[in-house]
Amino acid sequence: MSTPIEISPSSFREGRWYEYVVRFVLGGAATVFTGLVSGWYGASIGGLFLALPAIFCASATLIEKHEIRRKREAGLVGERRGQEAAALDAAGAALGAVGMLAFAAVFWWIVERSVAGAFAAASLAWLVVSITCWFARRKLRAVHRPRRNSDPAMSGSLGPGDTS
Repeated sequence: MSTPIEISPSSFREGRWYEYVVRFVLGGAATVFTGLVSGWYGASIGGLFLALPAIFCASATLIEKHEIRRKREAGLVGERRGQEAAALDAAGAALGAVGMLAFAAVFWWIVERSVAGAFAAASLAWLVVSITCWFARRKLRAVHRPRRNSDPAMSGSLGPGDTS
């Protein structure tokens, strides 16, 4: 049985106000950088940078920090869990980037006929490619995932010396 995709607004309550400011500033800086690149080298080159995940670095470190804090509050170390959460976010960003490539290709192909049609088709391409990549990654992980130890004495254990 697969896990449904869901949105949880509880993560907004975990963040500190300054973490949102950092995200906003980094996102704005990436946008300004994209504008400068467009001014220097033209819109075609500048547009490539629009797919840059502007706040990825900030969000990955914040996700890691929040996971570590959550585990420490539960009396655990949590470094490994924080790194895994950030890695999962990075995988999602990579899959979204593949979807953005599909968006750019479809938009470029259709835009001369109809801007609205190009936007609609490109958005659909992004959605289909991103979800397909997500399911493919999920299937690959299921195939390559090592089997857990079936020993009842080991149930709940993450491994020797691991307290995250």
